[in-house]
Amino acid sequence: MREALSRLLLGDDVRQRLRVSQALLVLTVYVVFAMVQHAEVLLDMIDTRHSWALTTWNLAGGFGFYLCIRSGLNLRLKSGRSLAIPQSAWAMVGIAWSYAITGAARGAVILIMILVVVFTMFELTPQKARAAAGTAFAMLALTMAYKAWTDPLRYDPRVEAMHGLFSGIVLTASYVLAVRIGRLRARLVEQRTSLEQQSAKLTEALERIRTLATRDELTGLPNRRAAMEHMQRELAVRARPEPMMTVALIDIDHFKRINDTHGHAGGDTVLRRLSEEAQSVMRDGDILARWGGEEFLLVMPATGVGQALTALRRIRSTILALSFDEVAPGMKVTFSAGASECLGAHDLEAAIARADAAMYSAKRAGRDRITAFEEAVTP
Repeated sequence: MREALSRLLLGDDVRQRLRVSQALLVLTVYVVFAMVQHAEVLLDMIDTRHSWALTTWNLAGGFGFYLCIRSGLNLRLKSGRSLAIPQSAWAMVGIAWSYAITGAARGAVILIMILVVVFTMFELTPQKARAAAGTAFAMLALTMAYKAWTDPLRYDPRVEAMHGLFSGIVLTASYVLAVRIGRLRARLVEQRTSLEQQSAKLTEALERIRTLATRDELTGLPNRRAAMEHMQRELAVRARPEPMMTVALIDIDHFKRINDTHGHAGGDTVLRRLSEEAQSVMRDGDILARWGGEEFLLVMPATGVGQALTALRRIRSTILALSFDEVAPGMKVTFSAGASECLGAHDLEAAIARADAAMYSAKRAGRDRITAFEEAVTP
């Protein structure tokens, strides 16, 4: 019940709940003020007609601002969505009006004006808070001067002078406090911005570290560690019948010769081009990783050896068709590959070892070929 009432009064928008609660608090203050004012009417301290007119002004403003914020109309504004300035201005008019009709108890009204200025401290900049304090003092001073001039019997000029002096002192002190609070808010905002920037830099650094820990810097492919983690996750979460997975090791033929002849820059170009072109013709779900040096590991989930060989031949045809003219005119690159089916998480390291054996069998057979482990061990 309490939660339902809270949602009814404050709404569901988290951004608005604080603003709505403040507007509701102001409306509550207006209601309490109206009750006190009615008590003054019963004590013959305020004229009934004047009291009802002022009560209508206060409650209309308080309820209107509450509805405006509760309905979200304030969100259409680019700034000042708390409506602190119009709320304060409305309240100041009501307080000056109350001072003019309250009579003997009017001194207490000054305290309410101070409350309005304090309310603006947490919403306005120091410059606007100064303007609010100056406006509040000007309204009170003009009201005091007007009443002292038109009704000196009830509003003794000497009393009004003391009230004006008291108002000036307290409102000035309130302004000084508002400036200090404004500076504190600005410092807190600056610190929060600094913390957010530091957090963003830390997040970026952590992401960079994560990338360095899991990605090969040259090719952008997953590195050996990331590939192992991927295969372990793949085997752990997939509860399916055979085949489970096929892994293949790919080794660039005569890579040392490429490095010796064209330098490491040429070798790096070959590694990058091969990884890019291989990924362009890989099946969805397959993963290519930099295994080390000129070796790559191709992970093919839910794939038998026959399908794996077909995928490898497609990659081989793509690489054979490439021209590495940026390294040397007419240069061609080939690779040797070995594949082996993995029977489960317990068989992962053994499957990689079998693929490695098949790859070396392909190299011994003359390079530029693809061999499955079963073929490699067949007499």
